[in-house]
Amino acid sequence: MTSDRLTFKEMCAAFDVTPRTLRYYEYIELLQPDREGRSRFYGPRERARMKLILRGRKFGFQLEDIRQWLLIYENEGTDVQMRKWITLADEQLEQLAEERAQLEEAIRELKKLRDDTASVLKD
Repeated sequence: MTSDRLTFKEMCAAFDVTPRTLRYYEYIELLQPDREGRSRFYGPRERARMKLILRGRKFGFQLEDIRQWLLIYENEGTDVQMRKWITLADEQLEQLAEERAQLEEAIRELKKLRDDTASVLKD
């Protein structure tokens, strides 16, 4: 094995994911490791894709959106992929802003209910 390839176990450790997660990403074709017999090896391409997948998940993107975005690079190139990324990012920023507003409202309501309950206990 060359040093630029990781085994299945090393890939899980390097990205702090479970074997089940890694197998699932392969199943839905987000990753396509090299196979030698029953062994899988992950080169620089797969590691770069994994970084993008995990970053996308961190930002709340659905796996199918990530998969489609990665396919754009393979089929249409970097410029088209970057344009699509801007569109996806704008949509996700809007979604996250909506979720934040909902969370802030829930926090306000919970604090008020907590304060009202604490006030009743003091009386």
